[in-house]
Amino acid sequence: MKRSLASLLCLSLAACAAGPDFRAPEVAAPAAYGDWHGGAPSLRDTGLAAGTAQSFARFADPVLAQLQEQAMQASFDVRTATLRFAQSRLARNVVASAQGPQLAARAAATRQRQSESGAGTRLVDAISPANRDALIEHLSDPFMLYQAGLDASWELDLWGRVRRSVQAADAGMAEASSLLREVQLAVRLEVARNYYELRAAQQQHAWLQDELAAARDMAALADARQRGGLASDLEAEQQRLALADLAGRLPAQLEAQAAAINRLTLLLAQPPGALQAQLALASGAPLRGPDLALGVPAEVMRHRPDIQAAEARLQAATARIGVAVADLYPRVTLGLSFGAEALATGKFGEWGSRQWSLGPSLHLPLFDNGRRRAVVELRTLEQQEAAIAFQKTVLGAWHEMDDALSAYAAERQRQQALAAREASARATLALAQARARHGLGDTLPVLQAQRALLAVQRERGASEAALALRLLRICKASGLAPQPDFQ
Repeated sequence: MKRSLASLLCLSLAACAAGPDFRAPEVAAPAAYGDWHGGAPSLRDTGLAAGTAQSFARFADPVLAQLQEQAMQASFDVRTATLRFAQSRLARNVVASAQGPQLAARAAATRQRQSESGAGTRLVDAISPANRDALIEHLSDPFMLYQAGLDASWELDLWGRVRRSVQAADAGMAEASSLLREVQLAVRLEVARNYYELRAAQQQHAWLQDELAAARDMAALADARQRGGLASDLEAEQQRLALADLAGRLPAQLEAQAAAINRLTLLLAQPPGALQAQLALASGAPLRGPDLALGVPAEVMRHRPDIQAAEARLQAATARIGVAVADLYPRVTLGLSFGAEALATGKFGEWGSRQWSLGPSLHLPLFDNGRRRAVVELRTLEQQEAAIAFQKTVLGAWHEMDDALSAYAAERQRQQALAAREASARATLALAQARARHGLGDTLPVLQAQRALLAVQRERGASEAALALRLLRICKASGLAPQPDFQ
């Protein structure tokens, strides 16, 4: 018995795990982002600096940083994902508990009565037929039976069934962790997106108010010129129409602000109106988006939570093949039981009342109509499906990054064109003001130039907001959230 137990123990320590071992799949990546760029050639230059993934993106807005931290604590989605990660850790502990011995204590005190016509009757007939009735009557008397003991068992993981189960549970925990990071990233970026949209709407509203003031001055001047016979009725009506058009845009701007505030309030799990004071626009506050530095393509892609989750699912599917294969082989369990049994409490603690058993047990599956073989094939197909899903996730990530870079480059070119238009509008205004000071023109060209400059500034502000949103889109495609930087 000792040699057998020692041999089984050595086998369990030296046993290999059934099924294939997991190897992390390669993530195909170009040497530079422009190598795989599918957009127009004019959009190849994104203007993004080269950097590392750790210095990926930063923004300088303490209000946004505060909102994001509040969302990390209060968001329903983040809290749900956190609980799912905690569940995966406990599930892993449940599976890993099978790696060690299992110990249980038992105790019982029962009052029993034997059947007068049960199996014990044959035993009485065999032992003493002459005193049969007396013995049966004695055996059928009720009696108390006291029992207590310890039971221990340990499955010798000869084929790695338990180890593969733990590997699958570890992969499940890694997947839950990646999904938690994905939710946290999504919430951070959603807070930033709505925050930038709110600030853009607030700035657009302020610029629209300035443009309205200039339009009122132009309408008043057109009315005065009409009364003095210096302008036609058409010119005056055109100015009134332009004023009414600008005034009609104000409600939409206010609606956009209210909608953005409500979206932020919901992301922070707050009731409507709870963030009004916190989100009030400071006078002259500029809209500042993240300053981006892209790292090495392969390094950046490895940070994407969905790619990490897809890899974890592939690892779990691979480990489950090993579990299914190990079920094809015998299962050996070491068992130990020690206790005491007595009919009277006074004898319960005596050494002679002890009982024990020790030895291995063997579970050998012989025939199940092909069920276990089918499970192995099923797990293999699931692993192949997970491998295809991983490849699809990686390729989709590169397409998402390519789209984000193209959109950023296009908006950047648009912003450069608007900057040139703004410079031209400023020069026009300066020229009109100089002509008015020297008596070479009236105030109408000055007001027209002022309004044209305000319109260009408003359009450029919208482009700056759009550029910030394009940067956030790149953050989402890379799987890295911008970090606050207030220096």
